[in-house]
Amino acid sequence: MRSFLQRLVGQTGDREHEGDETCIYAVGDIHGHADLLHEICARIDADIGRFRPARPIQVFLGDYIDRGPDSRDVIAMLDQRRRTRSMVCLLGNHEACLLEFLVNPDMLAQWRQFGGLQTLMSYGLTPSPNPDASERRALARQLIREMPPAHLAFLRSLPLCYVHKRYFFVHAGVRPGVALNQQRKEDLLWIRDDFLMSEDDFGKVVVHGHTPVHEAELLRNRINVDTGAYATGRLTCVKLEGARRTLLMTGNRAARHG
Repeated sequence: MRSFLQRLVGQTGDREHEGDETCIYAVGDIHGHADLLHEICARIDADIGRFRPARPIQVFLGDYIDRGPDSRDVIAMLDQRRRTRSMVCLLGNHEACLLEFLVNPDMLAQWRQFGGLQTLMSYGLTPSPNPDASERRALARQLIREMPPAHLAFLRSLPLCYVHKRYFFVHAGVRPGVALNQQRKEDLLWIRDDFLMSEDDFGKVVVHGHTPVHEAELLRNRINVDTGAYATGRLTCVKLEGARRTLLMTGNRAARHG
């Protein structure tokens, strides 16, 4: 995995090309809310239609499933959308839990505590509130049968990170003091306080989700766009054009510049 990160970070390196016409739209944690995904995608499409950036790229930062009622629909929408757009969907810790559950059903004992049962129900399964070992194995087999092959292929295709120029996109964050191309998968998917409290220069601006905040954080060294959509109804996207940052949001507040 580290060799992959070395290649990925090395490919873009620190080369900062003037005149870069890329415009990146990075979207925070969706957590099973197809209505909010539909709304933020409509805002992105409208923004692209209005301003017509030369090279728009959409980056979704993981945690598409769990908590909300529409995990199946969210995966279907993202899989379909990326077929017609320049788009990157990253792996989140919740998707990692689903993939682990398929090979280790006992994972459900932990996964159910942060929304896994809602994902199972979105695929037509009827788990009990606290499945025992036998039921966990049965549910894993049933999920494999019920999940469209395209959904499983989508989940298995998700990369851990994406790099463009000055920005490093990842689900949770990075370990301070460790080079970007030496980061561990566990930190990229799960880290919180050590990363969030750090004022270090990480080498690139880290764009992430994972930790819900009331308002998107546009900081010198990192940008957090997880605004707790499953609880607040507010799904946030940051539009990045060079050093310019603009927020697109579901709900009444359509855009804010930072």
